Parts: sequence; C-alpha cells; structure tokens
Amino acid sequence: MNNRLKVLRAERDWTQADLAAALRVSRQTINAVEKGKFDPSLPLAFKIARLFELKIEEIFSED
Repeated sequence: MNNRLKVLRAERDWTQADLAAALRVSRQTINAVEKGKFDPSLPLAFKIARLFELKIEEIFSED
C-alpha cells in the first residue's frame, strides 16, 4: 500500500516521534508505515486521517 504519510508529516515539521505520540503508537510503527513495510489497521488509518483532516483515500492508496 502506498501512502503520503511522510510528506504530510514533513509539511507540518513533525518528527516520526511527534506523529507517533499524537497517534499513541511507537515511532517504529510510523517508520514501518511510511516505508510501506506495514499497513496500518483500519482504526489507525482512521486516526491518521482525522489527525490530518483528510479522507483515508487521500493518504493511502493501493499499489
């Protein structure tokens, strides 16, 4: 799954740790999602979308 998470995070000058804290996950989880090594659960995808005030489809897309 492709995602724009790294770009969205960078636009806000957030570190992976900042984003992880906001979402209550580990920095390693954020790193894995950004690199496409881990697809987030649906609840986590919703939390990410709400945080960035976007639709899930605007952040995540199929390969």
